[in-house]
Amino acid sequence: MNSIKKPVNIVNVTYAQTKASVNTDVLGMREMQQRVFAKRDAQHLLLKAPPASGKSRALMFVALDKLYNQGRKKVIVAVPERSIGASFAPTKLTKFGFFADWEIKYEHNLCDAGSSAGKVDAFIKFLEGPDATLVCTHATLRFAFEKLAPEAFNGTVLAIDEFHHVSADTETSRLGAMLRDVMNGSDVHIVAMTGSYFRGDSVPVLSPEDEAKFTPVTFNYYDQLNGYEHLRSLGIGHHFYQGRYTDAIGEVLDLDKKTIVHIPNVNSGESTKDKLEEVGFIIDAIGLVESTDPETGVINVRRKDTGQIVRVADLVDDTDQKKRGDTLHYLAHTASKDRDAVDIIVALGMAKEGFDWPFAQHALTVGYRASLTEVIQIIGRVTRDSAGKSHAQFTNLIAEPDASQGEVKVSVNNMLKAITASLLMEQVLAQNFRFKTKKFDGDDSKSPGELKIKGFKEPSTERVKQIVETDLNDLKATILQDDTFARAAAGAIDAETANQVLIPKIIREKYPDLTDAQVEEVRQQVVVDSVIKNGEVRPVGDKRFIKMAEKFVNIDELSINLIDSVNPFQRAFEVMSKSVTPSVLRIIQDQIFATRVEFTEEEALALYPKIKTWVQVNGGKRPNVRSEDPQEKRMAEALLYLQKLKQQRDAQRRATELETDA
Repeated sequence: MNSIKKPVNIVNVTYAQTKASVNTDVLGMREMQQRVFAKRDAQHLLLKAPPASGKSRALMFVALDKLYNQGRKKVIVAVPERSIGASFAPTKLTKFGFFADWEIKYEHNLCDAGSSAGKVDAFIKFLEGPDATLVCTHATLRFAFEKLAPEAFNGTVLAIDEFHHVSADTETSRLGAMLRDVMNGSDVHIVAMTGSYFRGDSVPVLSPEDEAKFTPVTFNYYDQLNGYEHLRSLGIGHHFYQGRYTDAIGEVLDLDKKTIVHIPNVNSGESTKDKLEEVGFIIDAIGLVESTDPETGVINVRRKDTGQIVRVADLVDDTDQKKRGDTLHYLAHTASKDRDAVDIIVALGMAKEGFDWPFAQHALTVGYRASLTEVIQIIGRVTRDSAGKSHAQFTNLIAEPDASQGEVKVSVNNMLKAITASLLMEQVLAQNFRFKTKKFDGDDSKSPGELKIKGFKEPSTERVKQIVETDLNDLKATILQDDTFARAAAGAIDAETANQVLIPKIIREKYPDLTDAQVEEVRQQVVVDSVIKNGEVRPVGDKRFIKMAEKFVNIDELSINLIDSVNPFQRAFEVMSKSVTPSVLRIIQDQIFATRVEFTEEEALALYPKIKTWVQVNGGKRPNVRSEDPQEKRMAEALLYLQKLKQQRDAQRRATELETDA
């Protein structure tokens, strides 16, 4: 048998298999599609839903209603790449109970082969003609818009799939600039769809003013996966290696699971710089090549251990475009329906966004991915519901930092960011709770999924409610992508400072329109939600206890002060510390604490009460800046900062007094 050295999972989530997200109503709509259809009258709709939830069909339902019942004349669907256009192919919706079918004429499917100039001409001709529906790429839409005035989109519905490709930075995002112009210059209706509403570059998708024009509909990962029929659990973990990844990949490549392997970008530190040779090493780890199918390009490899044939699809080799085209065609039309068609797919830039292989059980990704969106897209490849698939697994194979190499800082940062991405996915994938204020002892939650917390501030305005209901995961992504916060999560800054100073600072930057009271309401929601989702809940008799900061607390006794004292993301780094050697862990810690986090006055003042307590507990001794304890060292640095600030202000005051006397 293939000997598996089990990766360390940071995330393990189990689902109830309620079938709610896969069953349909009398109109043929799944749960998510029903939610979207209920908002069909909105001029601008923003749908956030995970892969495989049925976003393309949700768009069809809404678009047809806008054509038949809301006076719209045209529907334009824009997708990021040609292969995704197939999701919007003609569909017989009446067969399942809907009042009309989704129809696209062949000449209005601009996702087939052809020149960009020809597609732009066809796009403009469509706008001027009698037909109602068209599918094109984002690029075709942009090029066509360069030849059109915004008012050309009067009477249209513009649906943008994979909306995270848009950016509020109109200097660099032509799609973002085009969207703003068409929103301001026409009566267009927009349906924006995405499975990941944050960009890897941390640039917001929409400006706050433009986003306020959209009606959001959110169907989260937990809703989706909890409502599946077959998939019961999902794990997200890391495996750390030294040397070359090609020597370590055999330790985590489980040949009994349908697997997508993503090798690293050739420009990354993990790459050997020879992508074709890397595929060869992966095949060698499996066994010996017996043959290659001349029609599909699928490689038959005989396993070293069991002697069974493993069918491998190579999407990395692009030296023969026809051969790769044949393999892609086979994967799209045969492997997506036949479980035995392929066992392992090896890819580099492909097999991510919109790629449909429902039998995939394991996504094995080599190297740190700079984009959270990319991580979510890769995980989405294995979270599709399929008969015989009870568990899905994402494994990130990451290089351990090596003190003998010059790239230690980069390596440590990559490791931190990879784990941070897992922390975010844990938040996205876990069950959602509703939090209420506990007004008196005995005022305990009676409803499932509801928790009452002493001192908790509930949302007091519609704006805060909207952020809590639709933006919480996006806000957490912004927080976790912040470099200072990543170091805080790793323990370089105490929990209270991270929760009460850094998080509100990031919230203010993301939502400059919020008042201080609103910022505090959003902050409490983020911290409470993160801590609760990260905690382990255990029933004891008729009570429930949650593990926070290595101790179990009665859920009925939770308070905001107690929750603020917990680093919500510490556990992930504890897992990491158990999966690397002590010497590697020391390298990581040294790098984290060597990267000086500059103080703000706000942070130093927030630490001051803790410093006073520390001095009292330690018999009047002040914290030492040379201490081995990072928390003591941080307090000592804060004290020095405050002393320096006081000296500067005293000098300023004396100078002012002298000027006044003169």
